[in-house]
Amino acid sequence: MVPPLALDIDGTLTTPEHRIDPRIFELLPDWEAPVVLATGKAFPYPVALAHFLGRPEVVIAENGGVIHDGEATTVLGDPALPRAVIETYAERGGEVGWPADGTVNRWRETEFALPLDADESLLRAAAADADGAVEVVDTGYAYHVKPTGISKGRALERLAPSLGVSPEDFVAVGDSENDVSTFAVAGDSYAVANADDAAREAADVVLQRGFMDGTADVLTALLNGTTPE
Repeated sequence: MVPPLALDIDGTLTTPEHRIDPRIFELLPDWEAPVVLATGKAFPYPVALAHFLGRPEVVIAENGGVIHDGEATTVLGDPALPRAVIETYAERGGEVGWPADGTVNRWRETEFALPLDADESLLRAAAADADGAVEVVDTGYAYHVKPTGISKGRALERLAPSLGVSPEDFVAVGDSENDVSTFAVAGDSYAVANADDAAREAADVVLQRGFMDGTADVLTALLNGTTPE
């Protein structure tokens, strides 16, 4: 009996070159428990990945701002304040980088993402003016400006009962600050070797290998009934 999975995508199911690793198409389609794809990307991205895996479209998108249980979509965050922060940031001379109508942000319903060459100090100062209602999360791939309190972990707690399981039944794998909340509610958590400091400190186990190599080690061990390393 394999456990349900909560899997980050970027840095976890990908290669170091940011490509989806083809091994997911060998390991995940027939996984005999729920698989939740939990990402900071906008909703269409994990839905499309689940679709091409031939799995139910069970996803957490936008760092917990949007969830889909295979049947219904729930939006958990309000984009008004994050967008106001972006406006303030731009008014103060900050470069947005990825426009609202580009593919990175076009479909976001609860947050806004900026590239890592954005002015972090200026961005965080603009967010601070929201009196704690907005936070900036560095995923290693982008800065996400999102409502405070929205997280992958809280989304997993919301999603799990609709799947007939508990959050603590899950094995979680991730690589970034935005996976810390998932690690906190999952029963077992693994940080791939390329994970940032926050994820490494929060995980039960830091894997010996990075990216999909590490994730594949976890999945293969679970299939074989052994302990991942």
